[in-house]
Amino acid sequence: MTRWDDIAETGSRERELLEQLQPEALPTHVALIMDGNGRWAKRRGLARIEGHRAGIKAVRRTIKLAGRLGLQVITLYAFSTENWKRPALEVRTLWGLLKEFIDSDLDSFVQQNLRMRTIGDTSRLDPSVRRYLKRAVQATEKCTGMLVQIALNYSGRHELTRMLKTAVTEARQGKLDVGVIDEDWINAHLDTAEAPDPDLLIRTSGEQRISNFLLWQLAYSELYFTPVLWPDFDEKNFLEALLAFQERERRFGGLLEDPAAPSESSA
Repeated sequence: MTRWDDIAETGSRERELLEQLQPEALPTHVALIMDGNGRWAKRRGLARIEGHRAGIKAVRRTIKLAGRLGLQVITLYAFSTENWKRPALEVRTLWGLLKEFIDSDLDSFVQQNLRMRTIGDTSRLDPSVRRYLKRAVQATEKCTGMLVQIALNYSGRHELTRMLKTAVTEARQGKLDVGVIDEDWINAHLDTAEAPDPDLLIRTSGEQRISNFLLWQLAYSELYFTPVLWPDFDEKNFLEALLAFQERERRFGGLLEDPAAPSESSA
């Protein structure tokens, strides 16, 4: 018997990677930029939407494994404010896929004790999409397991701009003393107020940038880039990212102590 026998459907390579994981050193919060759906479809001579459809399967795999490993938060960059520039048909189809995902997976979320919420400015979304999201959030609000944050119509700059406008408005109305504004105040007024900052950001498809995602929250996150296209991102790839994270030395701007160096008292 192993530490991970409750995680089923793992092959020999996945099992080998699981055995290397240190449960006490897993990230609390993992954020993902799910890139490469279009390229995945193009390489197969398929319509772009088929890449997005295949990407949903990768979402399911990742959420399932993250929950079973006991991660507390996972944040998925599903639709950015820049994505509105895509062809209208593709955008409409993306929202249709989101509805299908909620219809097909909401019961599974509840069974797995997963809580869903959204970040981003959802006011621009079609009312029917907002109704689906509201249903999903309400259906899972009493779940106590992993929090799944889905970034929709999200922009890190827009999030910070909205936070700043709130501060200015409240200050003008006499509801806010600007002297209380500090990092804790800002954290409490961001979309991600319910979650700690990400420990690890994973981006697929080989691109090495954060693309306006969680600009404030990623200040001290470890960044992991993989050439794997998102629809091909599987349990093995996720475990490899977690192992790479565990090999990092997180300093948060400071220095690691050198146990061989003399202390001030002994100098």
